[in-house]
Amino acid sequence: MRIGRFHKKSEEKTTTNNHIKVNTLSDVVNENVVRLMNELGHSSDLSIRMIESPHHKPVQAAVIHLDGLADGNIINENIVVPLIQWFKENNQTLIEMEERASHILTVSQVTVKESWQEFISAVLTGDTVVLLNGSTKAFIASTKSQPSRAITEPTSQTVIRGPKDSFTENLRTNTSLIRARVQNPDVRLVSLKVGSITQTDIAVMYIQGIADDSIVEEVKKRVQGIDIDGVLESNYIEELIQDDGLTIFPLLLNTERPDAVVGNLLEGRIAIIIQGTPFVLIVPALFSQFFQSPEDYYQNQYISSFLRMLRFAAFFLSMYASSIYLALITHHQGLIPTTLIVSLMAQRENVPFPGIVEILVMETAFEILREAGIRMPRAIGPAVSIVGALILGQAAVEAGFVGAAVVIIVAISAISSFTLPNTSLVNVTRGIRFMLIFISAFIGLYGILLFTLCIWLHMSSLRSIGVPYFAPFAPFRFKEQKDGFFRFPLPSLLKKPSRK
Repeated sequence: MRIGRFHKKSEEKTTTNNHIKVNTLSDVVNENVVRLMNELGHSSDLSIRMIESPHHKPVQAAVIHLDGLADGNIINENIVVPLIQWFKENNQTLIEMEERASHILTVSQVTVKESWQEFISAVLTGDTVVLLNGSTKAFIASTKSQPSRAITEPTSQTVIRGPKDSFTENLRTNTSLIRARVQNPDVRLVSLKVGSITQTDIAVMYIQGIADDSIVEEVKKRVQGIDIDGVLESNYIEELIQDDGLTIFPLLLNTERPDAVVGNLLEGRIAIIIQGTPFVLIVPALFSQFFQSPEDYYQNQYISSFLRMLRFAAFFLSMYASSIYLALITHHQGLIPTTLIVSLMAQRENVPFPGIVEILVMETAFEILREAGIRMPRAIGPAVSIVGALILGQAAVEAGFVGAAVVIIVAISAISSFTLPNTSLVNVTRGIRFMLIFISAFIGLYGILLFTLCIWLHMSSLRSIGVPYFAPFAPFRFKEQKDGFFRFPLPSLLKKPSRK
């Protein structure tokens, strides 16, 4: 036992010493270069240029970067040329060269690191590292030049009146779009990295003095606590930090519009920007926010209020139209006016299937057409979805597979979902619609009412970063009703939000 404990302590001590040695840079440039090449698998995009001094033959510098991630012009003009010129004109000791190296590199930012992990991380993120023979320091020059898509119009949240720019996949481009609109020193940006393999850059932005400090700390804590190999899209972060991972309702708002993000920042919310995706997350998100469009604030208050109420109505119509129709013709024919029920029964006289089969066939067919329109090439996708729906509906009615009323009901349900500004809520209506269809087929209107009660109770229990999902309606906050179901005049909205 004593021998075992002795060996264990010796192994721990040896492991600690090895870790310290592994995590430090060597004072020999060639050793660092060989080690880096081995760790990166002799990658072909790794560029290493050795520069020697005519005065001190042992003294040499290595300029290291990855092609494609670093700006070649900046490297040549601001790093390589100044180093060569400096070596030619100066005959200085190593200590003097170390002290002046950060001044010779004429780039916007130069930092000095001594850790191997910081050195290799700088290379992988697009910076250029300069190593001096005889020194254990790495001079990291900011030369990032990652390829980025041009700023274009939003594709999922279009407006008639308002800004036409949208976020891109580049994090710094996205933060600049926000800062260009909010030129205030109170804007805070906290940089984090998530993903043990991808090391994805994430920025948490908020306005100091408006955002709730406790919510800010909670958001940073949740993002920092994420343990995952890689982050490829904002939904990875959304699912990992939301309060309830089993709900169908979106607990975080996503948008690709900079003006929408700025508007939420001014209301005290927090933006989470992820490298590699044009969709920015906004927290906390309330249920009423998913019915609000940026265009609501760019036009007359009465028109905006009417359109917002129209979206609420379309939301319920999209979920309930098919199920209520099915419940009426299956279980509650007495609630339908005589003239209408005679017309409906006449249409269904030659239909060989029960009502639930009619509804499910048409709903499924429309979902397939919608999905096909999205996946197909842009030139023919919309045409296929529109023409396919018209031809399929007409052919199904003429063949006697479904009644004409079913086609109308399904079309109303589908079109109503397109009025919602956020696609996350559209997907919710699609899922709930099918659940309501099955319930109404077996229980009728009683099942619809019972299921609706369960849904509202579930939504009342939801939280978004600790904030009630139904706020400001439940709990009721009278002062915040000015931007709920209706949009009050802008002068009454131009006040800092209350934290209470």
